[in-house]
Amino acid sequence: MDARLEQYENKMKKAVEFLEADFAGIRAGRANPHILDKLRVDYYGSPTPIQQVGNVTVPEARIIQIAPWDKSMLKAVEKAILTSDIGINPSNDGSVIRLVFPELTEERRKDLAKEVRKKAEDAKVAVRNIRRDGNEAFKKLAKEDVSEDEIKQLGDDLQKLTDKYIKEIDGVTENKNKEIMTV
Repeated sequence: MDARLEQYENKMKKAVEFLEADFAGIRAGRANPHILDKLRVDYYGSPTPIQQVGNVTVPEARIIQIAPWDKSMLKAVEKAILTSDIGINPSNDGSVIRLVFPELTEERRKDLAKEVRKKAEDAKVAVRNIRRDGNEAFKKLAKEDVSEDEIKQLGDDLQKLTDKYIKEIDGVTENKNKEIMTV
């Protein structure tokens, strides 16, 4: 692969990876510990991911259990969950915190599917913007004694990369929608 295309492919790959990470945070009726990835707890003055202050387990399909190694962290973990946008009230029994996920209603599933489609469309826009930036950079190469045929070939290759990553985004989106709509 041409080195001039590589940087654009890396950017497109990052856009897809970002989308996948974003999708991991969308809960689909089952307990998924990744929804806690963005939450930070004040651990002795520094914001720390919940996974680094205790064990995060999924004992049942719709329950996440958080057992802090330091029991004094229970209140801080509980507060972090309450102030987040997860939308689930934690239950604290003095040694562990449990998050019980309710079954998603049909309406909520449709809202989540709509949110997934919007995030996917944003990722596609990002990939297309990367393509545009690449094409603009290739047009400037004409001033550097690069032939028109070579510039056209770079543009064609960039379009193939764009198509590949758009298709990958569609696949990731379809899988997430299936996950959300499965009761």
